[in-house]
Amino acid sequence: MKVEIWSDYVCPFCYIGKRKFELALAKFAHKDKIEIVFRSFELDPSADPNSNISTYSMLATKYGMSVEKAKETTANVAEQAAAVGITFHFEGTVSTNTFDSHRLVHFAAEQGKEKELSERLFKAYFTDAVNIGNRERLVEIAAEVGLDTAAAAAMLESNQFADNVRGEEEEGSKLGIRGVPFYVVDRKYAVSGAQSPEVFLDTLNKAWEEKHPTFIQVNEGDADVTCSDGYCVPDSSKS
Repeated sequence: MKVEIWSDYVCPFCYIGKRKFELALAKFAHKDKIEIVFRSFELDPSADPNSNISTYSMLATKYGMSVEKAKETTANVAEQAAAVGITFHFEGTVSTNTFDSHRLVHFAAEQGKEKELSERLFKAYFTDAVNIGNRERLVEIAAEVGLDTAAAAAMLESNQFADNVRGEEEEGSKLGIRGVPFYVVDRKYAVSGAQSPEVFLDTLNKAWEEKHPTFIQVNEGDADVTCSDGYCVPDSSKS
């Protein structure tokens, strides 16, 4: 069963949602049969990758609020993150572009490291206050999850995987995805937002049951004949 996750690495609820989904997955009886695929989504494709604009200032400008109000809002989000074991340090984060981060995840996927890199990108941005739009920082992060630094640096300096990122963004748009996180299970069930682990678990169970239906016998003991091993023998209790 496949779960596709559209998210962005500067989206706080994507990180919170990721952790909640993982809590649900830990309780899912068939978790070893789940394929998880991370899909690209950019909250702000026009953002400067080397910006020094603080998250507080960015939110204040974007939503027409004061910087103090932005701090209050992010403090509330940080509390939600703490509830699932994540530490947010908004005071050190800056507005940045994530296009290269998504390209790097595709690079990591070719080497089976996309899960490790996705987690590290979230932590780097929200906990360690690293600008994940900066290519030098991205190479350092790549090294932390065991990727070859020279190969990662060369990839980032090229246009490799740009089409992959744009293709996934376009695909998400066609599916009607306007915000993240967004989870698609077997292209039939969808969960939008950082829902509770219970919602995720219920969705996984429904999708699994539909894909692998079980039969409940409702007429045990009242059949006229019983067949086994290629023979049908009359039920003597009916005579």
